[in-house]
Order: sequence, then structure tokens, then C-alpha cells
Amino acid sequence: MQNRTNRITVRLTDDELARMKFKMDEAGISCMSSYMRKMLLDGYCVKVDTSDFKEVCRLVRICSNNLNQYAKKANGLGVVNQADINDLKARFADLNENTNELKNIFASLKV
Repeated sequence: MQNRTNRITVRLTDDELARMKFKMDEAGISCMSSYMRKMLLDGYCVKVDTSDFKEVCRLVRICSNNLNQYAKKANGLGVVNQADINDLKARFADLNENTNELKNIFASLKV
């Protein structure tokens, strides 16, 4: 972390402070210093909803777990069930589609 030694002071009216706190809440930022620094240096704050990414991560964990179970089964029995492989292929295809949708959404953002 960078050592910040310079301090600035800003005076606000009650209304201005309330408006700034409202904007901080909207942006999901709780540290006033971080919010003010971001606004001073960049002029904007972007709040990104990552719930779709969390869902993709959950799906990846499920698919990875299933793949691991199939590998253990194949190593133990020496046989691979084609239905299991087809199911896994379908899950990964769905996951790939969802990932591409997210990628396109974020690529289209104009920030």
C-alpha cells in the first residue's frame, strides 16, 4: 500500500454530506476516504453486480466435482459411463454459453 502523507480538507453542508453518503451507498463504498479519492482522481465510481459471476463459479465447482467423481470411477472400475460423459459435456456447454454471455455484457459496457 502506498504511504499517503498529503491531507486535504473539504467542508460540506448537511445536504451535500447526505447526498455524498447516498452516492457512496449506491456505489457500495463504505469508506469515505476511498470514495472521495476515487471521485477526485477518476470522476466516477462503478458498482459491478457480480452475482452472475458467482453463479458461474458455482457451476464450475459442480462440474469440476462431477469430473473428479467420473475420473475416480473410471480409474477404479476401468470403465467410463457414456451417459456420465454426455451429461458433463452438456453441463460444460451450458457453462460456456453463460460465460460468453457475461463476457459480451461486460465488453459492451462504456465506462
